Amino acid sequence: MNAHTAHPLRIVAVSGGLQRPSRSAALAEHLLDLIADERPCEQRLIDLGQLAPMFAGAVWRDQLPNAVERELAAVEQADILVVATPVYRGSYAGLFKHFFDFVHQDALIDTPVLLAATGGSERHALVIDHQLRPLFSFFQARTLPLGVYATDKDFVDYRLQNQALIDRARLAVQRALPLMPLARPAQPSLADEVALA
Repeated sequence: MNAHTAHPLRIVAVSGGLQRPSRSAALAEHLLDLIADERPCEQRLIDLGQLAPMFAGAVWRDQLPNAVERELAAVEQADILVVATPVYRGSYAGLFKHFFDFVHQDALIDTPVLLAATGGSERHALVIDHQLRPLFSFFQARTLPLGVYATDKDFVDYRLQNQALIDRARLAVQRALPLMPLARPAQPSLADEVALA
């Protein structure tokens, strides 16, 4: 296989929900599936609720266990990033921010990032533009034009049921497609790289 052979995109979603099942994880998975319908890809969901006990008390990256380091490497090597966090007290979850504090500051330059959040009511919808967009601007990532915000009432049994929200999620992905690569150059797969880590 030569160096010009295209490979599926590595699409990584990070869910900041600390419970399982989680509306944030459900929203992230929905967005992953919509992107997968449009681009050949390898999907990976990082569930911070499961990782939290392993990194909550760490101050430096070299203090992290291998399981967390593998997930950070997956984020840093992603071709497209999807992030979804619940809103706590008007902002993203503290452990969500703590996880991204370990990401190398140059790792996400120009990486397309689709922003999403969940909350108890519509009053927190601006968290995407007022909190998430500035965070990923620090990383010089390419935040995608439309974010997706969902409230508790948009879900039934942790599945999206609100047709208006489903339509917005689809529109967010469609608006993002021109900013997403079609494929990536030949490289080891994400599964291979994570296995070697």
